[in-house]
Amino acid sequence: MKNDPLIIERTLNAPVEKVWQALTVKEQMKQWYFDLAEFRPEVGFKFQFMAGKDEKMYLHLCQVTEVVENRKLSYTWRYDGYEGNSHVIFELFPEGDRTRIKLTHEGLETFPESNPDLAPENFAEGWTYIMGTALPGFVESVVKG
Repeated sequence: MKNDPLIIERTLNAPVEKVWQALTVKEQMKQWYFDLAEFRPEVGFKFQFMAGKDEKMYLHLCQVTEVVENRKLSYTWRYDGYEGNSHVIFELFPEGDRTRIKLTHEGLETFPESNPDLAPENFAEGWTYIMGTALPGFVESVVKG
């Protein structure tokens, strides 16, 4: 149970191309995800961003590991100065003019248990908000706009 990946699935009222753009275009990503200095959906591309709670920000270090346009995007996810390495995978499944999206975040058990900020339940809370509120709110408003 402890080593199970975090998996969240949602169906978005937006075509797969719009969802893909939201996942891969830096200007769109910062409106619902994180403010990245640079992002390219290319295997080997490294990117980083600061995020966390007001009192403690973490430098996230990521590297793209797989890109299948309009279908799959994955990257490593770790924290500067901390043990552990995890993997984030977004998978897209077109369903007519809607898209089913599946997020998998595996390797959370590799982060130090001594740091409560990196506890699995915090990832569950954060990804639930991102996948259930932030991303749908963005892509569905883009479609309507």
